[in-house]
Amino acid sequence: MPTPIRDFMTRHYRHFNAAAMMDAARAYADHVEAGKPMLVTLAGAMSTAELGCSLAEMIRQGKVDGICCTGANLEEDLFNLVAHDHYVRIPNYRELSAGDETALLDRHLNRVTDTCIPEEEAIRRIEKAILAEWQKADRDRTPRFPHEFMYRLIESGVLAEHHQIDPKDSWLVAACERKLPIFVPGWEDSTLGNIFASHVIEGRISNVHTVRTGIEHMMALERWYTEVGLEHGIGFFQIGGGIAGDFPICVVPMMEQDLGREHVPKWSYFCQISDSTTSYGSYSGAVPNEKITWGKLEESTPRFVIESDATIVAPLVFAWVLGW
Repeated sequence: MPTPIRDFMTRHYRHFNAAAMMDAARAYADHVEAGKPMLVTLAGAMSTAELGCSLAEMIRQGKVDGICCTGANLEEDLFNLVAHDHYVRIPNYRELSAGDETALLDRHLNRVTDTCIPEEEAIRRIEKAILAEWQKADRDRTPRFPHEFMYRLIESGVLAEHHQIDPKDSWLVAACERKLPIFVPGWEDSTLGNIFASHVIEGRISNVHTVRTGIEHMMALERWYTEVGLEHGIGFFQIGGGIAGDFPICVVPMMEQDLGREHVPKWSYFCQISDSTTSYGSYSGAVPNEKITWGKLEESTPRFVIESDATIVAPLVFAWVLGW
């Protein structure tokens, strides 16, 4: 059966970053075809970039077994699901003046590069729905992780009437269907995290720990790695840098060095897509070999760096893995 995207990539992507992308894509496919699990990490604004168009299918087809993402990526996939038609694209964003930016603010449009998230239709619509879940959990004393509240919203159907994209293009909907584990370090650094804090401050939520964060995420990650990764390890596909990648990769040396466990498999595949070039002290720009010294990877771990725009590269890698 013809595979148009694979055929195009094979023909044209032969050298430099294109070749690195091809090597990483082939190794990703080999990894999951061998039955080994894969963690994908999302930094930046990949949900606003609508990565769900390809990532959701990766999740549905079992090519992704866990997600670690920023709070922004978690919530922005849901924002896009219910408010897509109200987003405003600004193709000439490089030419905006400070006055132009203020005009967008006055329209309650929050800009992410060339795309503006509408406050009322996206943020406030989700706030109203999720506040009810937060308050119920607060009353019942049943704390949950951020993604578990999102899953409850999706499963309840309360947002269904507001869907403005096909749910099959939402990676969070696909993750909910598979009950995928999601780890969200630094969730407080998100719009909904800020909103949650405001409700605690104003007394509408009594327990700040109603949403589980931080150290509990690392403990959950350790349990997950122990359950699914102790035979072959887990692959690590990192989009961007920052906490979404730095947090989860540390679980392996934590298990080995801090918990004193023996025979903990290192991460068994590593790829990072980043536009951060190698530089002094930059985690996002650190080459994979540096991770060997921290006990995260081994000499034999397949490892790749693709120095390019993740909004271009990630869908191509996913298309290759999916056989498109």
